Amino acid sequence: MTTLATPAGTAAPPRGRALRRAAPALLLYAAVRVLGIVALALWGLADGKSAHRLLSARWDSLWYARIAEDGYGYTLHLAGGKVHSDLAFFPLLPWLERALSALVPLSANDAGLVVAGVASLFAAWGIFAVGERLYGRRAGVLLVVLWAALPVGVVQSMAYSESLFTALAAWSVYAVISGRWVWAGAFAALAGLTRPVGAAVVAAVWITAAAALVRARRGGERPPTARLLLGVALAPLGWLAYFVWVGVRTGSPTGYLDVQGGWGNGFDGGLAFGSFVGKMLASPAFPAGVGLLIGVALVLRLYWAGVRQGQPLPLLVYGGTVLLLALTAKGYFGSKPRLMMPAFPLLLPLAVALARLRTVRAAAVVSAVALVSAVYGAFWLHGSGPP
Repeated sequence: MTTLATPAGTAAPPRGRALRRAAPALLLYAAVRVLGIVALALWGLADGKSAHRLLSARWDSLWYARIAEDGYGYTLHLAGGKVHSDLAFFPLLPWLERALSALVPLSANDAGLVVAGVASLFAAWGIFAVGERLYGRRAGVLLVVLWAALPVGVVQSMAYSESLFTALAAWSVYAVISGRWVWAGAFAALAGLTRPVGAAVVAAVWITAAAALVRARRGGERPPTARLLLGVALAPLGWLAYFVWVGVRTGSPTGYLDVQGGWGNGFDGGLAFGSFVGKMLASPAFPAGVGLLIGVALVLRLYWAGVRQGQPLPLLVYGGTVLLLALTAKGYFGSKPRLMMPAFPLLLPLAVALARLRTVRAAAVVSAVALVSAVYGAFWLHGSGPP
């Protein structure tokens, strides 16, 4: 298994040189995302819908913009007893939207688009850094392109928090792999202010730190205790602070869980999702149910391939926790692909396999995947889209 130590001759390059090395990955990432936006705009011409509105002012982006403009406190009561409170949304994205719209003449929605766009590039850079460090520059570039070309990759270009979260998670994981524990904890803390799945980043930092301490003790070595412990202490602060704040605001220690329950969300070990798939298999939607089962099996197969590939512990913990939380959550099941999108380590086996192909063949494969992703993203957002 790949260790956390930096291999000989592969010390982290200076920031400027690291950015130059990542430039091809960032350019290809931008090209894939531009292709997706162009496809969305062209589809919109035929469907009479604005690509700008679909990306910036629908679904969750409206909630984030409202928080940025007015703060927390909005609640929507729906038929059937559901109560949608804006406390379900973590604060880092709306904070950044508010700050940017205060500095430049942008609406909160458009500020969200800018934040997501910039964050997606930082996410691509972090993903490349992880892939390059472990399996070489070619694999790092292909890992970024595959992440950009996910079927729901269009969400990376929306005023949503996925790109921001993935950027913070990728750099936290990279910091753990390179032994920068304080940076790992700081990025994890910010990720914990972005989405509830920030718990996955905290788990990656904590479990890897525990393993490092155990290895050092068994080997009779002196671990970097002070920095490691500081990183461990920092990691959960963002996630924990928001949970505590919501608890105080609602007057209940389980306040955030209650808020999620009002949305019909929560975790039940996958029972609701299993029941949903079972009903599909027993109905005329049988083919769709089979497709869902195949999709879940493929995702699990990718995770197992990462285990066999010898991915470092922080990648396995982070990717596995994101996957676990996504598959065991109840609520709107159409959002599961979006919830799994930050789990970029699942794509590493594919990236490494593509890196072994000749350049022309690899380029043909990723070009076809990017084109299909662009068309599917346009179709998806002009339909039900993300919740």
